[in-house]
Parts: sequence; structure tokens; C-alpha cells
Amino acid sequence: MGLLNNLKAKLSPAKDKVSGLAQQHGDKIQHGIDKAAHVVDERTKGKYSNKIESGTGKAKGAVDRLAHKDEPGAAGDTFTPPSTPPPTS
Repeated sequence: MGLLNNLKAKLSPAKDKVSGLAQQHGDKIQHGIDKAAHVVDERTKGKYSNKIESGTGKAKGAVDRLAHKDEPGAAGDTFTPPSTPPPTS
């Protein structure tokens, strides 16, 4: 077994626990991210608003991925597969 496989095997239980916590407390985490972004934006007097907004979006996306909200069939899933064109005769 390679080093990477060994590391993955040892970290798997931790990932599952973090995923469960993200599912349970996702709304609180999202609120905390928003609150921190607001405080930082105030302290920097709006100088880095675009970067803060970008970082906030990435952090929220990471929380969603941890909570497995981006899996097909998950609540709020808006993905619609492309329709196949009708056969031409």
C-alpha cells in the first residue's frame, strides 16, 4: 500500500465526521462566514470588497461540498441534463 493510500485510509473517518458536522450545522457555518466577511469589509473600509466576496463564495462552496449538497439528487439541485435532439430522418 502506497503512502497516499495509507493517508487516505487514515483520514477517511475524519472526512466523514466533518461532512456530518457540515450537514448538521451548515446554516450556522454560512452565517459565520457572512459575519466574518462583513467585519473584514468594514475594517478595510470596502477596499477589498471584491476579494472578500470572492473568498466568501469559495468558502460557502467548500462547505456545500463537504456537506455533499452538490451530489445529484440533493436538495436544491438545479442541474438538468441536456435533452437529446430528436432523430432526423
